[in-house]
Amino acid sequence: MDNFWVFGYGSLMWRPGFAHVETRKARLYGYRRALCVKSHIHRGTPQRPGLVLGLDRGGSCLGLAFSVPGALSAEVLAYLRERELVTNVYLERRLPVRLEGGPVVEALAYVVDRTHFQYAGKLDAASAAQRVSGATGRSGPNEEYVINTVQHLRALGIRDPWLEEVAELIA
Repeated sequence: MDNFWVFGYGSLMWRPGFAHVETRKARLYGYRRALCVKSHIHRGTPQRPGLVLGLDRGGSCLGLAFSVPGALSAEVLAYLRERELVTNVYLERRLPVRLEGGPVVEALAYVVDRTHFQYAGKLDAASAAQRVSGATGRSGPNEEYVINTVQHLRALGIRDPWLEEVAELIA
């Protein structure tokens, strides 16, 4: 099997957890990074769910694409499915992404399932900040997740004005 690409838009960007031979900035069209997934374990509880990132329809998303050696495809796919498909709120898709300064390639991406009970819908920044504020789960406070995400994105030279606005509202 040939090398394949994986698109990361959140924690996969700074903590991929799988072997890869190349990393490039890439843009996915037709989807945007959004706090659109209700978290009732890691960043909230069933009584007070927090929000975590998902790729939702509309706009575009700048992230990172990782080239995975074909020889590792079964291992990497198993790892990603275990990591991303725990509650099946994400759908595994192969989507075209434009590599920075390069061609369009097909990349594996995980997009939110809008029919899943964890889908929070399209929220404005104030509504998202309100849901994030005070939510805490196994992995810690939801505010910490959002602020750390913005800091990691900035360190990678990626700006996300909507997410930055949410972080400012909760800070």
